[in-house]
Amino acid sequence: MSLMRRALLAASTNAWLRDHVTKWGFVRRSVTRFMPGERIEDALAAAKEQQKLGINTILTRLGENLTRGDEFEEVTQHYLEVIDRVAEAGLDAHISIKPTQLGLDLDRALCERNIDRLVERAEQKGNFVWIDMEGSPYVDPTLELYKRSRAKSDRVGIALQAYLYRTPQDVESLIPLGPAIRVVKGAYLEAPNIAYPKKSDVDDAFYKLSTRLLSPDAQKTGTLLHIATHDIPLADRLLAYIKQNDVPNAAYEFAMLYGIQRNQQLRLAREGIGLRVLISYGEYWFPWYMRRLAERPANVWFVIRTLWS
Repeated sequence: MSLMRRALLAASTNAWLRDHVTKWGFVRRSVTRFMPGERIEDALAAAKEQQKLGINTILTRLGENLTRGDEFEEVTQHYLEVIDRVAEAGLDAHISIKPTQLGLDLDRALCERNIDRLVERAEQKGNFVWIDMEGSPYVDPTLELYKRSRAKSDRVGIALQAYLYRTPQDVESLIPLGPAIRVVKGAYLEAPNIAYPKKSDVDDAFYKLSTRLLSPDAQKTGTLLHIATHDIPLADRLLAYIKQNDVPNAAYEFAMLYGIQRNQQLRLAREGIGLRVLISYGEYWFPWYMRRLAERPANVWFVIRTLWS
């Protein structure tokens, strides 16, 4: 792992930086590259524009590790409203939630009930709920939450992180369920005995996980893969695999982040390849923003350039 990436990930958890850096004008200007605004109205407007281009959406409100019951209820009510507003607007836009937004750190049973409420509303409105994966201590409880929800509904998916050594075993445990899995590289600062520190090893793990989920026996269970990467050579390698093995279009979609590799997003849309772009919004954007910079440190130069804009 590069020193810059490590420094950015460490900064993402620094409370002083969160409280101060978010007030700096050039940082607030630069973050608009990666999110259209802090309000749900901003995110819905961006989703509408994307849909005109053949690009669908995942909506996520930033924030994690909440600690009060009133916060959990407010977030749950917010997402229930988002599901309703998406249906009213005729958008193809899923939602993606973090279990620690819904009470996992404080009350596991409450978190389960809140996820149930969201999945039930998604069932009613023909939508879909993604459960994000947070740092490695949350993997087991998040997997349990997903398995519990999946037993009740097929309108729920989970994100898995390619850089964790354990993920191939987690994939094998999920395939019999006919899961929806979003494979991501991983964006938290993890110890080298838990996660691959080298990019090349993470890329290789990502490819192997993706091809496993696209394999015939995984497809027989109804597995859906979201290929969540901005790495164009890796995406092209997987597209070649898909073509060579006649993988059906319904078996996969690509997933990318708003504002990152826009030309690649337009290229996939032009070629008729399924794509969802995740639009983040909300006031609690600093940790997420630093992890985005860490994923592609070249973006730091974009931030620097905003000093003179």
